Amino acid sequence: MTVILAKKIPASATPLLCTTATDWPSLRATLPKPTQRWLETLGFAGKPDTHALLPDDKGGIAQVIAGVRAVDDPYALAALPQALPTGRYRLSAEGADLDPQAAALSWSLGDYVFDAYKARGRVGAELVLVDGPEAQRGLAIATAMCATRDLVNTPAEDMGPAQLANAVKLIAKPHGAKVKEIVGDALLKHNFPAIHAVGRAAAAGREPRLIELTWGDAKAPRLSIVGKGVCFDTGGLDIKPADGMRNMKKDMGGAANALGLAALVMALKLPVRLQLLIPAVENAIAGNAYRPGDVVRTRKGLTIEIGNTDAEGRVVLCDAMAYAAESQPELLIDLATLTGAARVALGPELPALFTRDLALARELVDLGLQERDPLWHMPLWQPYQAMIETPMADVSNSGNSPQAGAVTAALFLDRFVPADQNWLHIDLFAWNLVSRPGRPAGGEAQGIRTLMHHLERRYSA
Repeated sequence: MTVILAKKIPASATPLLCTTATDWPSLRATLPKPTQRWLETLGFAGKPDTHALLPDDKGGIAQVIAGVRAVDDPYALAALPQALPTGRYRLSAEGADLDPQAAALSWSLGDYVFDAYKARGRVGAELVLVDGPEAQRGLAIATAMCATRDLVNTPAEDMGPAQLANAVKLIAKPHGAKVKEIVGDALLKHNFPAIHAVGRAAAAGREPRLIELTWGDAKAPRLSIVGKGVCFDTGGLDIKPADGMRNMKKDMGGAANALGLAALVMALKLPVRLQLLIPAVENAIAGNAYRPGDVVRTRKGLTIEIGNTDAEGRVVLCDAMAYAAESQPELLIDLATLTGAARVALGPELPALFTRDLALARELVDLGLQERDPLWHMPLWQPYQAMIETPMADVSNSGNSPQAGAVTAALFLDRFVPADQNWLHIDLFAWNLVSRPGRPAGGEAQGIRTLMHHLERRYSA
């Protein structure tokens, strides 16, 4: 653990003085002249993600000065754990007064390395913080985000539907949550035919399933979270090209983020009756794979014509979302790596947010900007329902136009959610293409800090 919470900070820990670029000139003026000249020689100007080491008279480190973007930046210290010499550090009382939550979160995220298959290069430096609710909250958020990253980063061979179910059970256990699974042909018995259709071609041991976690007071408002758990996506019979399939281990990124959000709800003891649903499948190729042109029945009773077997995510989600809506939750949230069209529109860092509640959409966009965990509102434009009409069934999973793909995917799901149901649909990437401090290339948690903040506002008022 690279963040240590203590009742008393040891004096032996090296002080870490934080500054913003704006405050740096006035802070520099308070330092001894030799120190000022040393920092000028190094070119230190207080810019974010930069630091300078100040030596003592014994050849050790007397102090570290670090540039931060803002005192509440969730990535404020993320550049430091892997850059500083191994040892223990403490925040200095001088300089910027860093928020304890941001300090704990950013340091933890900065030390994240996915090392399940390759040993990490070095042990990260440690930060000692005063134990308190804000620092504890920062660690809880970091734990959920890092667990989400681990799930997305794990190769499909070791993260199939059964392993994803085990991950849910592992997170459920310390909170006393209950988990159950409906596996394989039992999905047909329990009326989840769409989940079964997509996942039935997978090999033995990788059968499709619906994973359900429940937690909390039965009298509390029900919160349902649904995550797309396509553990690997070949594209099915409409097979993806090699470069399109390369990172499809991350196609369960919605499930990973849903589980991360659920873990936070439980860790922070939100007063809700939580239901987490993960339809977990592998979209594989075999003789019994579902086909283009097939008509698939669903739990809600609607029929789907399969225009493209690579538009499988919405097919598995519709059964889970219809099931969630049967309990009339106060709020239904689904998270999914659903469309490439959302990435074309918004790029990898902006998850697309769809909701019928425009006021809520504006609130979440503003909150995401505040949290530096953005969501971007896109429209459930009802005239585009015509794009997913088909004479063969109630709806097509791919539609009759390549345009507005993220919107038509959301409109497909809209048909499976009752008109009076509060609902958020988030189409996310769950992946960093390039490395930045605290955000290494690979699996990523997106939107869960913003959603958690909203849920706290919603249910703790």
